[in-house]
Amino acid sequence: MFKLPNPDGYLSASEVKDVAEEVITPLPLPGVEGSPLDPGDIWLVVILACTNQTSIWETCKDTDGTPCDDTVLTWLHTLNRQWLEFVANLLLARLAMTILDADRSRIVSIDFIDNPYHGDHYADEGELCSMSPKDGTTTCHRYCTAYIVSNEKPVTLAMTYVRNDEDEADAVERVLARVENYPFEIDLLLADSGFYNERVIRRSREIAATVVHVPKKGERMKDKLDVHKSYMTTYRMYKDSERELQIPLAVAVSYQNGDRGKHGEVVRGYVACGVAEKSPKKVERLYRKRSGIETSYRLLRQARGITTTRDPVVRFAIMLVAALLENLWLVLRWAVVARPRRGGRDLPEEFTFKTFCDWIRNELEDELERRWYVEANGVGVPETYGSVAAAG
Repeated sequence: MFKLPNPDGYLSASEVKDVAEEVITPLPLPGVEGSPLDPGDIWLVVILACTNQTSIWETCKDTDGTPCDDTVLTWLHTLNRQWLEFVANLLLARLAMTILDADRSRIVSIDFIDNPYHGDHYADEGELCSMSPKDGTTTCHRYCTAYIVSNEKPVTLAMTYVRNDEDEADAVERVLARVENYPFEIDLLLADSGFYNERVIRRSREIAATVVHVPKKGERMKDKLDVHKSYMTTYRMYKDSERELQIPLAVAVSYQNGDRGKHGEVVRGYVACGVAEKSPKKVERLYRKRSGIETSYRLLRQARGITTTRDPVVRFAIMLVAALLENLWLVLRWAVVARPRRGGRDLPEEFTFKTFCDWIRNELEDELERRWYVEANGVGVPETYGSVAAAG
């Protein structure tokens, strides 16, 4: 699928661009029959738009070596979501396992990414999900993802598109099935309150120990959390019904002593299935390990192209390209640039994700003939203007 640059000597911008092209262009793009173009021509435009955090229209307008933006979007509209998602997840896995030791167990976090959306649906209402108000809208395209919780290798393991007209647990099931297929053991699964769902908990605890943050909803749960002292207990979801599920519940009480200007008690609850630590505080510390994924989100946004298209599959493709680029950067940073030392490799501060994106962008601007000139007006400043300036 791709060949890593030689770790001897120096890693160059052209090598980074070449391997990025090798990783992204295998994404399946049916295309337009009879067109003189091929999928690689289209994916290069998408890569440049992502690394430049700009639109396909802007990218095509500023380059002489690309098709027009209408042609690129016509090609992208032929994408098949299921096939795209399947191949993209294979590529994510290939990148991840390039730098992950299959004999070492891992902590995995699952989460939803909401991409705010302004406008109407493209084909049907099920494309759009609801979210809390953000960026002036309450609608979004939603994706379910799984990440490795790691400071050195926070790679994306899987991603799937979430529709509003499906049970979110179905999307989580797809991601968990892909995570379960990885060759390494999973020590712990972490998830926020969006995954507090009976089906999700049943499925995740089959894979590994699971910690899920509990929302303060329902009278029985509110009673459990209306305390001033940490404790462990048992909670029955769907009590006295066929779906009843008994789960260990860790209730952790902490105090905000002026942290971020806040004071007083904070009570949080956590599902703690199969967790060896029976102390609520220790369960809470385990859950806080997932906070590192916010860094991955920030990086993902640094390589997400801009688009006004309503087509959810095209928008999903741009998100997948961003995730693949982030994984590739992590692979190159660790496998090619970081120097071995006792206790782990020394990660280079100079090879940031921004640098990685800058290198790809500069190489593609050369290859796709970025236009660095604009036609002058042939008039300049009127003589009367010049005489007034000289007199002043």
